[in-house]
Amino acid sequence: MTSSNSDQIRQIVRENYRQVAVREDDCCGPACGCQAEPEELSQLMGYTLEEIQAVPEGANMGLGCGNPQAIASLQPGEVVLDLGSGGGFDCLLAARQVGPTGQVIGVDMTPEMISKARRIAREMGVEHVEYRLGEIEHLPVADASVDVILSNCVINLSPEKEQVFREAFRVLKPGGRLAISDIVTSAPLPPEVRQDMALYTECVAGAASVDELEAMLARIGFVDVAIRPKEESRTLIRVWELGGNLDDYILSATIQARKPA
Repeated sequence: MTSSNSDQIRQIVRENYRQVAVREDDCCGPACGCQAEPEELSQLMGYTLEEIQAVPEGANMGLGCGNPQAIASLQPGEVVLDLGSGGGFDCLLAARQVGPTGQVIGVDMTPEMISKARRIAREMGVEHVEYRLGEIEHLPVADASVDVILSNCVINLSPEKEQVFREAFRVLKPGGRLAISDIVTSAPLPPEVRQDMALYTECVAGAASVDELEAMLARIGFVDVAIRPKEESRTLIRVWELGGNLDDYILSATIQARKPA
């Protein structure tokens, strides 16, 4: 993919999620096209009702495809980075687990999302969460400064996924780990789906296969790579109401890996 094509995709994705951020009604699903409420969607993703209710309205926009918190094993005092932090839902949940001795950094490329997340954190009085404007392919984060990287249904949106993982490797401390929920392909996507920019912004057309992701992570140097597609996520994908039996082609998966100590 050329640099100009990558930039075009990023611009389309940024504009789509800008519109999501400024909507006054509740959003749901990657493209906000479904009729379910964010709370219902989040329970389908694997969040508990207690987690959902612990965060103010507006932070949980129902935009994910899983629950990275469930595999992160966060500990007090850790530094956590959330790629594509949106309204701050996962950042605020992580902040509860790492406590005031820890730090949570959210990175999002949409100024409106950053503003929204900062407002919510300020209203909650949470001081150990910060949000930085930036692209996940070029993280505004220092080398070897992060213990855990979270991300929820965002890396599939990048036209340069290997660069995202290279940046993740750079900013992780030795022994640091990935705890990611994302969309993967379970069968080759039809050409008309791959070329549909609307489906790209809806977390479908840009999805990679498990084999492709495993190869990227290995090339970069990650170890203990484990990518686990979740068959039960087909229910969530059907709720997104994207049409075309797309649950035949994509699944949510957990992605775990570690930077060597």
